[in-house]
Amino acid sequence: MKSKTDCNVCAATVGAVILCAGKGERTGLTYNKVLHMLGQKTVLETTLDVFSGINSITDITVVASDADFSRIEEIVADYPRTTVVKGGDTRAQSVYNGLKARPCDIVVIHDGARPFVTEDLILRSIKSAVEHGSGIVAVLSVDTVKRVNSDGEVQSLPRAELYNMQTPQTFRYSEILSAYERGAANCTDDAEVYAAAGYSPRLIEGNYDNIKITVASDLYRSLPRSCRIGAGFDVHRLVKNRPLILGGVNIEYDLGLDGHSDADVLTHAIMDALLSAAGLPDIGVLFPDTDDKFLGASSIELLKDVTNRVKKRGLTVGNISAVVAAQRPKLAPAIPEIRKRLAEAMNIEVEQINVSATTTEGLGIIGSGEAMSANAACILTECANK
Repeated sequence: MKSKTDCNVCAATVGAVILCAGKGERTGLTYNKVLHMLGQKTVLETTLDVFSGINSITDITVVASDADFSRIEEIVADYPRTTVVKGGDTRAQSVYNGLKARPCDIVVIHDGARPFVTEDLILRSIKSAVEHGSGIVAVLSVDTVKRVNSDGEVQSLPRAELYNMQTPQTFRYSEILSAYERGAANCTDDAEVYAAAGYSPRLIEGNYDNIKITVASDLYRSLPRSCRIGAGFDVHRLVKNRPLILGGVNIEYDLGLDGHSDADVLTHAIMDALLSAAGLPDIGVLFPDTDDKFLGASSIELLKDVTNRVKKRGLTVGNISAVVAAQRPKLAPAIPEIRKRLAEAMNIEVEQINVSATTTEGLGIIGSGEAMSANAACILTECANK
């Protein structure tokens, strides 16, 4: 008996267009949300895993912005039958670019930021497009929707007649291409473009779990259930005749952090966050300042040790957020290199770690320039092969 992925849903050629050219500013991330990590994989990889597992889809085209093109090309290199093309200034332009790249008989258009799409949804949308010209995934609205006019008058709309559109939205290729060539001004999704061209969109039942990651709260909804959260804090005094090392990067300054090791306050906070989430002893226990073995030790090397300990517990780094508090010097120019060094030490992507810097507005020993501190929080998830 054939599985769904082996099922030949039609004799026609089927292609997919995965849209990843947006900025995702509403999530509050400093990078494209399709590059956000869901456990051990990015949102985009999670989406591509589903599409690449369907044998009836012969070609997958990922549409990326100029800013993310190189990074997305690296990801796509691991997926056969998949290529990357550049998007446009609007969603409609990006769809059109994707459509022109790989002609086919049936095309599945999907938002890369919907990583919880299922094979069943995709295959049912393809079947509908073969039989009826289109297959638009949608769910009945669960909320009461009101229309408010310019005068503030509120009108209730019949909820039983209202649907929330999702993706995939699947079409006969020639029809949706023709629809986009006629213009897609002011249209918010592919079904609207299709209808504006005189075609009749065919809705099929969607899945409420098939969310599009849009706002910050969606990032937490998408966390794996088997995740652990950890927090870490460290503070060190600034003294003369010591190098200033943060996140493994030597920063030019006339003072350095005092400590038994290299006193890398940022890396120490991150290590304690990881150990906290994994349920392991803190760095004071594992690397005591009474042991000469750790005298002048590189904290980046100790971070590698901590990462291995975490891995042995069957856990992997999901993401890390850290803040350094220092009145001086200005740390912003060094942050890209700091993130890179930390990511290399933990064998994770740079996108999985965020580092920021702040001052204490002249308050306390940090504000007086006598010390630096760092806070870190992390999420660990269970390894797939645990």
